[in-house]
Amino acid sequence: MNFNEKCRILKVYISEDSKYQGHNLYHAIVQKMHEMDMAGVTVTRGIEGYGQGKRIHSARVLELSLKLPVIVEIIDTVNKIEQAIPVLENMVNEGLILTTEVDVIKYGKESKHAEP
Repeated sequence: MNFNEKCRILKVYISEDSKYQGHNLYHAIVQKMHEMDMAGVTVTRGIEGYGQGKRIHSARVLELSLKLPVIVEIIDTVNKIEQAIPVLENMVNEGLILTTEVDVIKYGKESKHAEP
């Protein structure tokens, strides 16, 4: 990733039981973003949340749910994120997709503020 380019984070909020072609959607997204050579992808499993339907899903022992929220975060340059948006729109049937600009300070061993 080039620190001189503007970067974006693309977030996808879905349910952990969401499917794509018979596979977990979050796994399919990670695989597709890897194929597209995105700089980084992270999947985070929520412990509680709700979405458009306003039904609360929780990881509490007595209310164990397989519909917990999952957030897939993809970070790369604006151009690469824009290429990923239509792919994700095709893959995600139900969920929330959003982007926002980010300042990448460090990526791997590289640092934006490294000494020359």
